[in-house]
Amino acid sequence: MSSTSLTAPEQAPQPERQLDSQRTISDEIAKVAAGADASTPQPLIDYPPYRSSALRHPTKDLRHADPETIELWAPCFGQRDVDPLEADLTIGGRGEPIGERMIVTGRITDGDGRPVRRQLVEIWQANAGGRYVHKRDQHPAPLDPNFTGAGRCLTDDDGRYRFTTIKPGPYPWRNHHNAWRPAHIHFSLFGHEFTQRLVTQMYFPGDPLFALDPIYQAITDQGARDRLVATYDHDLTSHEWALGYRWDIVLTGGHRTWLEPEGSDL
Repeated sequence: MSSTSLTAPEQAPQPERQLDSQRTISDEIAKVAAGADASTPQPLIDYPPYRSSALRHPTKDLRHADPETIELWAPCFGQRDVDPLEADLTIGGRGEPIGERMIVTGRITDGDGRPVRRQLVEIWQANAGGRYVHKRDQHPAPLDPNFTGAGRCLTDDDGRYRFTTIKPGPYPWRNHHNAWRPAHIHFSLFGHEFTQRLVTQMYFPGDPLFALDPIYQAITDQGARDRLVATYDHDLTSHEWALGYRWDIVLTGGHRTWLEPEGSDL
């Protein structure tokens, strides 16, 4: 795996003070949503209900890098460099990982529906207990010795990716009192150069934490939020083996998938 495959969970730093309640956060979410309209940027990178967003988004002009210079130092991936087995997060340990086994697949396209071929796709996620394999994650949930939570693949000629993994669990974070993140999987796409890396998150249908989560709610447009939620697909579901979820990523156009702003840790 490359060094960019795994990042820390959203453990926002907090000063020594009484944490705000969920009701306070929810009231702030509602206030921002009431003032949003079609001109509101998506997502709001300086979003008060997400307490540390003021420290996590860029406040100065981004430093522009020459892609050719980057390519002299960055690793180069080809079809031979990414083994198909890396797309199965349930293998590699001495036993089966704990949790709900699932298949996640979809297409990556541009705004005109054209497939994005041979795209490097990386994912990382918490385990079924809501714990990342990361030293900063101190959530007192068990680590699974048979699950690292990271995988990657290349899209095929139709722009399709496919992963076998375990459904991640929700986990607490330090934004406010009793704050929990909805279950999600992080996706990273590298484009044609390493300076084009795009990152987003995929969620699961019907999660009761959606309305309470300031990261998800930082996207004020409901249609844009809905495009981050995978669809259960019974035809994709494998008999006595795994549930199937389908999630497409659209990179441009009016129905594009929300992507994290460049330079942001949202």
